[in-house]
Amino acid sequence: MRLELKQDPALAPPPPEVNRQAATVSSGYGPRIRLDSVTKIYETPIGHRRVLDGISFDIQAGEKIAVLGRNGAGKSTLVKIIGGVEPPTTGTVERSLFMSWPLGFSGGLEGHMTGMDNIRFIARIYRRPLDDVIAFVDDFAELGQQLYIPVMNYSSGMRMRLSFALTLAIDFDCILIDEVLSVGDQRFHRKCYDALFVQRAHCAMVIVSHDVEIIRNFCRSALVLKGGRGRVFDDLELALSIYSSL
Repeated sequence: MRLELKQDPALAPPPPEVNRQAATVSSGYGPRIRLDSVTKIYETPIGHRRVLDGISFDIQAGEKIAVLGRNGAGKSTLVKIIGGVEPPTTGTVERSLFMSWPLGFSGGLEGHMTGMDNIRFIARIYRRPLDDVIAFVDDFAELGQQLYIPVMNYSSGMRMRLSFALTLAIDFDCILIDEVLSVGDQRFHRKCYDALFVQRAHCAMVIVSHDVEIIRNFCRSALVLKGGRGRVFDDLELALSIYSSL
């Protein structure tokens, strides 16, 4: 990974040899997601709020990276920018992997349309066989006849099931996960876990989660965010240690 390192006591720069190793990795060819000096600033009634400040890193094909930080650190904003849901204020995002929207993101569902109409819309947008997408979502979401009523009448759990299933119905190269691994009851939760980490083990993933065991089991590196700034750690235990001290 190519790292953009910021001066912060908790996120001190690594020694030069680590930078050289990171530069070597980032110079390789192949599909990837690359962020270069991404900054996000929101206008608020009390002035500018800089949520992200010069974030740069690469995600290679098949790589799984955790995003760690306290509430309000900019994790969800970063995931939305990577997925194209929101634009950065400055900086660029290069996407040469087939990128999902944030897993479980219900903002892409049209409330006045039925669940089935939303399925048809996504299948057409992504040019996937309609019957295959309908069959997958119907089986995975387990909403039955509820698919034929407007999404605006769904409970939050039903919306999450539909959105989760729609994401998995498309064969993305990189999946964005933002704290939506506890969908439904324990049986459905296990179904989601298997669909992501067993059946799609080959996919790259950006994982925002407070579940340390998931991060340890599946991630090889972690981006730690603090005060809008960030650093990628290849030493996962060090990243988790710093995260616990924030």
